[in-house]
Amino acid sequence: MTKSRSRRDNNLRRHIAYLAARLMAEDGIADYATAKQKAARQAGLGDAAVLPDNSEIEEQLREYQGLYQSEEQPARLRELREVAVRVMREFEEFRPVLVGSVLNGTAGMHSDVNLQLFTDDAKALTMFLVNKRYRFEEGTKSVRRGGRVEEVPQITLEVGDETVNITVLDHDDERSSARPRPDMEPQRARLAEVEALLASSAA
Repeated sequence: MTKSRSRRDNNLRRHIAYLAARLMAEDGIADYATAKQKAARQAGLGDAAVLPDNSEIEEQLREYQGLYQSEEQPARLRELREVAVRVMREFEEFRPVLVGSVLNGTAGMHSDVNLQLFTDDAKALTMFLVNKRYRFEEGTKSVRRGGRVEEVPQITLEVGDETVNITVLDHDDERSSARPRPDMEPQRARLAEVEALLASSAA
């Protein structure tokens, strides 16, 4: 590959990453793959080889939020983390963890809270929800387990004006979860860790 083509491809990757980040920040697209595909169509790109990866889009998203949403985005992030802490405290017996954009700090105006719970007794969780008088909907979500994609239960709660998506996993999933490398941000956070994030943002 010539230097000029390599430079052109790099510029195109960055442009696609920027478009995808803008879609996520402004239009509420939560899924990196969807944002990437829509951005590629907007740019008229047909070569999948030069599509940016998720980390490149996340980098552009953080930059976009810092430039254009420097006041409202941090306030919104704090609101969502407060909701996460409230729900995690109530569901503490199911060992909840926070995942996704509310954890990594890129949540915006259209974002939901995403949690994972761990239980080998799904009926006990359903009874817990009924007894707490939560309004909830039950569905499924695709997750990767040992190289396979499987369907697991997902519960959607309305907490005030916010949506909380809860993926229900079993204790084996909790034990087998790979920890990130030391140089990577955590992919899951326990209640105490989310409380610490809130405390640090208030300091």
